[in-house]
Amino acid sequence: MDLEKQPHPPQAPARQPQAPAIRASDADRDRIADILREALAEGRLTAEEHSERIDSVYRAKTLGELEPLVEDLPAPGAGPQRDPAPAAFASADPNLPVTAESLVAVFSSSTRKGRWRIGGRTKAFSLFGNIEIDLTEALFEQRLTVIDATSIFGNVEVTVPENISLRGNGTGIFGNFEVETLESENPEAPVVVVNGYSVFGNIEAKPKRGKLVTDLHKHLRKYLG
Repeated sequence: MDLEKQPHPPQAPARQPQAPAIRASDADRDRIADILREALAEGRLTAEEHSERIDSVYRAKTLGELEPLVEDLPAPGAGPQRDPAPAAFASADPNLPVTAESLVAVFSSSTRKGRWRIGGRTKAFSLFGNIEIDLTEALFEQRLTVIDATSIFGNVEVTVPENISLRGNGTGIFGNFEVETLESENPEAPVVVVNGYSVFGNIEAKPKRGKLVTDLHKHLRKYLG
C-alpha cells in the first residue's frame, strides 16, 4: 500500500537584512521644524505639543526618529491658504544688518551684540578662542532660531532675553555644555535652540535678567497713530 504523502510544513520566509539607519542632517531637521512651525500656526498643534516635538527634532540622530514627528501632519503648503499674520516679533528697521551665518574664533575672540537681525541658523566655532553671542537686543524675524556651537579648548557664551524660550541639546567631553532652559508664557515668543559640542571647552547659554524682547508692532502702531 502506498504511503500517504505528508504535506511539508511551510517554510518561514528568509529574514531580510535590515537597512542601516540613515543619519539626519541639519537640513533634515530644519525641514521637520518647518512642518511643525506651520502646524502650530494653523492650529493643528498646541504650543505645548509643538514644544515637545521641537525638542525631539534637535535630539534626533536618524531620519527614522524624525519622520514619526510629522506623520500626522500635512506637508508644508498642503493646508488651506490664508493671508499670513504679522509676526509677533519682527524688525522695525529693514536697513539693520542680518547676522552673518557663522562666527569663528581661532586664538582670538568674536562678539555679536547690539541691535541686529538674527537669521534662522547661526554657527559658532571656537578653537582656543572666545565667542560671545548676545541676543538681548536682537530682532527676531522668525519664531525658531538655532545656534550650532562647537568649542575646542575655547568658550562660547549665548545670552538671551528673559521672555523668550531657550532650549539646548549638546555634549561636553572633558568640557562643559550648559543651557539654562527657559519657557516663555507667550506662545508667540521666539524659541532659541542651542546645539553644542565641547571638547576641553565651555558652551553656556542663559537668559540675561531684566532684558526683554519688545513687541515692535505695538510701538509702531503707537508711533503711527
